[in-house]
Parts: sequence; C-alpha cells; structure tokens
Amino acid sequence: MLQRPAGALSSTPEQLARRARRAWLLFAAVALLIVTAALYGAGLYGRTAEIGALAAQGRTDANLKVALLRAVLESPRALPLLLSADQQVRDALSQKNAAAIDVLNRKLEGLVSGTKASVLYVIGADGLAIASSNWREPISFVGNDYRFRDYFSGAMQAGTAEYFALGNVSKRPGLYISRRVGDAAAPLGVVVVKMEFDQLEADWREANRPAYVSDENGVVLITSVPSWRFMTTAPLAAPKQAAIRDSQQFGDAPLVPLPIMHAQALSPDVSIVHAVTPGGSDAQYLSLSTPVPSTPWRLDYLVPAETPIAAAVREMRLLALGVVVPLLGLAAYLLWRRQSAQMRIAAEQAARTELERRVVERTEDLSRARDRLQAEITGHRNTEAKLQVVQQDLVQANRLAILGQVAAGVAHEINQPVATIRAYADNARTFLDRKQTAPAEENLGAIAALTERIGSITEELKAFARKGRTAAEPVELRGVIEGAVMLLRSRFAGRLDALVVDLPLPSLKVMGNRVRLEQVLINLFQNALEALDGRDDAHVRVSVEETADGVTISVSDNGPGIPPAILKSLFTPFNTSKEKGLGLGLVISKDIVADYGGRIEVSSGDSGTRFTIHLQTAA
Repeated sequence: MLQRPAGALSSTPEQLARRARRAWLLFAAVALLIVTAALYGAGLYGRTAEIGALAAQGRTDANLKVALLRAVLESPRALPLLLSADQQVRDALSQKNAAAIDVLNRKLEGLVSGTKASVLYVIGADGLAIASSNWREPISFVGNDYRFRDYFSGAMQAGTAEYFALGNVSKRPGLYISRRVGDAAAPLGVVVVKMEFDQLEADWREANRPAYVSDENGVVLITSVPSWRFMTTAPLAAPKQAAIRDSQQFGDAPLVPLPIMHAQALSPDVSIVHAVTPGGSDAQYLSLSTPVPSTPWRLDYLVPAETPIAAAVREMRLLALGVVVPLLGLAAYLLWRRQSAQMRIAAEQAARTELERRVVERTEDLSRARDRLQAEITGHRNTEAKLQVVQQDLVQANRLAILGQVAAGVAHEINQPVATIRAYADNARTFLDRKQTAPAEENLGAIAALTERIGSITEELKAFARKGRTAAEPVELRGVIEGAVMLLRSRFAGRLDALVVDLPLPSLKVMGNRVRLEQVLINLFQNALEALDGRDDAHVRVSVEETADGVTISVSDNGPGIPPAILKSLFTPFNTSKEKGLGLGLVISKDIVADYGGRIEVSSGDSGTRFTIHLQTAA
C-alpha cells in the first residue's frame, strides 16, 4: 500500500503540481543519462564480446592454416635429405660425364612428377647446376650459376638451408630447400628442391579473408592477396632494404609497406586494423598473428570485423533498451502513482479544510435550526396527541350520531315489551287470584323473556356508546353482524326486509373489537339502506367468504351508484353526497379496519355499489 507522504499534508495542489513538473524534468534527465550509459555500456560489451568470439574463431582458422602450411612444407623437406645420400647423385657430381648426368636428369624429372615440389636440381661445388627436373624446358636450370644464392652458400657451410626468393630464371617465387652432398671438408655439391605455394594461396583465397606469411624481416612471402606479395609489414630500414635488393632475393620488388594502418593492439597477437584490399575500400579487420613452427615465419590472418561488430553492438544495445526502457517505464509509473497519491491527499486535505471551515460556519445555523426543529417537534407531538384525541372524539361522535339516530326506534322497541309486560303482569295477578298457577307461570315466563330482550337492547346500546380504543382480539363475526342489524332494526323498521344477510358459522372469528367492527358495518348498512330509500325493489346483500388471505365481508346494493366525483375521493374527510352528512363515516370506518390490519375496497356503477371489507382471520 502507498504510504501517505508527510509533505503532502502541508502542500497545496498548486505547490505539488510545480514540484511534479520539476520531478519529471529531473526524471527525464536521469532517464536520458541512464539510456546513454546503457547504450554505451551495451555497445562496449557487445564489441568486446564479438571481438572475443571473432578472435576465438579466427585463432582456430589461423591454426588450421598453419597446420596446412606445415603439411605442405614437410613433404618436400625429405627430398633433399634422401637425394644427398643417393649414389646416382654422388656419381653425377663426382664423374660429371654425360651418361651419369642424363640418368640423374631423368630421375629428378620422375621424382618431381610424384611429389608436390616445383623443381629439383643439383648444383656442383662450383655453383653451376649440372642436372634439373626441368632439363627439357626452355627455362632449364642446367648450366646456371647459383653461387650468389644464400641457399647454396648456406648449405655448403651448414649442410642445409632454406631460402625463400624469386626465381632468377622462372621469375616465380618459392621456397628453396637445399642440402649439401658430401662432407664439409670435401663437398661434392648441393641438392635443391623448390617449393611453390600457388595451390595453398588459391585455397586461402576462397575464404575471402586475407592471410599472409611474412619472414623475419617482415616481407610478405605467401599471401591470399597476390598484390601484397613482397610488401612489408612495417617500413624496412634503408641498410636492410639495400642488402635485400643486392641479394636479388625478391627481384626488383618495391618492398613497400602493406596497406594496413591504424593498428589497435588488443593483445600481443591480436589487434584491430584498417586494411585496403584490391578492388575494395577501407574496412576494419581483426588481425591475428601466429608463428609458423619449424620456420622463422609468422602467419597473419585478417577477419572482417566491421559488420559483425556493428551487428553485435546493435543487438546488445537493443537488448539493453529492452531491459532499461521497461524499468524506466516502471519507474515513471511509480513516480506518477506517487504524485497522484500526493495530489489526491492534498486535494482531500484542501477539501477537508474547506469542509471544516463550512462546518464552523454552519454550526451556529445548525444549532439555531436544531432549536427551531426541537420546538417544531414538540409542537408536532402536541398536535399529534390532539389529533389522536380528535380522532377518538370523531369516532365516538360518529358512534353517538348513529346511536341518536336509532334512539327513537330503540325507545319504541323497548315500549312495546314494557306494555306487554304490564299486560302479562295484570293477567298473572288475575290468574293467581283465581288460583290458576299454570297460566300465571306462562305469563311470568313471557315477562322474563321480554325483560331479557329489553336488557339485551340496552346492553347493546351501552356497549355501542362506550368510548375507547381496545387492542385487536378474536371476535365472533356472526355476533358482530347480528349486533349491527339489531341496532339498525328500530331505525329502519319496515325497510329492514331489504337487508339480506348470509350469516357465517359461529366458529368463524376475525381479529378486531366487536363494538368498533359493529360501527363499521352499521355505517355501511346505513349508507346502503339510505341509498335505496323509496325504491320498491330495494335489495342489500351481506355475504361472508373465507379466503387464503383472511375473511372478506361484502355489502352490495342495487342502488343508483356513487357519482364519479364523489367516488374519486370517497375516503376523504367531509366528502359526502348527503345534505345533512358530515362525510366522516367511511373515513372512520377505513381507519378502524386499517387498525386491525385490514382494508376496505369499493366498486360502484349504474347497477349498484359494492363495499368489500378484508379482515384477518383469528388464529
């Protein structure tokens, strides 16, 4: 997780933005420096590694060339040794007659054809050639004087000699290997074999990599570049150059330095040089130098280095970029992420500071608003309490209004049994005076029944008039419906026949309060009967149905229906179509049913109106 920078808490977004610009400039400079150093280091490493690889491969190739050169040299070296002990050679040198010389010429001619030697010839002690393998050719060596040649004088003195020179007759360069015939005290002559390297040079030339062999004086003897023959690896001192010219070892060759310059030594035998080859331009080569065993010569081998070194440098630089650029990208991402975190924290701090300022400004307003709100809450609570009292008063008022409407009928209902009771009492007294107990008992039983009837009527009125709001309890629905019908009977005497009630079973109970549910049914029954006033076909049907959700009580009539304007706001207080109505009966009924978890629905049309009460079934 990102840690919150300590400085971010005390820096503004503007200061962080300026600081971020400076950080990015510094990052760009450091990134440029790192990329430059990486490219330089990668180039240096790639160059060093490629030079090492080229040197290893070139050293292997140079050793193979040296081995091939030695193989070419070893075969001719055995001929002078063998011929110096040959009797025919000794006879020809000692007798010098035509027959012996002819035999020797033919022998030398036959030996050359079976070996890699260029020419075989025998020189007398006086320096004149007496026999040669090319005795038949126009350039025959027979009769030529070789006293000036070092290979003749060297063999006469030391017994053997090797000398590379340009032939004074054939004008072809080659290695002359000589051996003395006879003792040093009485030498008979010298046997010489000339070795030319045309095939070896041709083989080297196929590799397209310059190679040359130089002697102890630095003069190029054998080379894959013909124009470099008899050039020097370094400028010769004037006395040395004069001595070589006087010996006619290389004819009239100019003995100028090779077109190789700007040598950069990497090790004693490895260096970087620039060379100009015939038909080519200045190119960079890796030069490897190695001695040729059994000779004073050195082999120099030039490996083209410019293209492979450039390729290796380019490859290593690309590799370095492939490593450095993602790392720099990661560093840039981390820097951006850190700066973003700082900016976000600074913005949050600024917002927090601004919020705190606003909070301080608003604290007093909120305090005053809190005081006003508390006063309003107190007022609302008082109002709510008053509204509850008013609601209870309205419910009670509605109940008392209904009670007042039925009071006259109830009085009539009570007067009839009272008058009957008086008549039964008078008759019972008469029957008692006559000692007729049976009729008297019947009259007394009738009086008791009428008294019970009067008591039920008065109890119903007292219960209905009682004020209060009780909790929901299981109530027998059948008794609720019968009580509502009883209270309406006296008021709608003569019209109650229009009310048809399908009473439910006594076991069906709903959740509520009997008096309050009676009040709801009285309101609905009364509205239905009043809507049918004066109609001959008046009909009000009350039915009860048990459903999965509870119990439904339907009160439907065949009246003219409720006008649409009234139906739209039927349960709104003071909304009524009656001239003397208050518009509170249905509102109160809806509130009572809602108190017990139920609801009232209404549908009305030209064919009549239907109220449906949904109540919860008692468990």
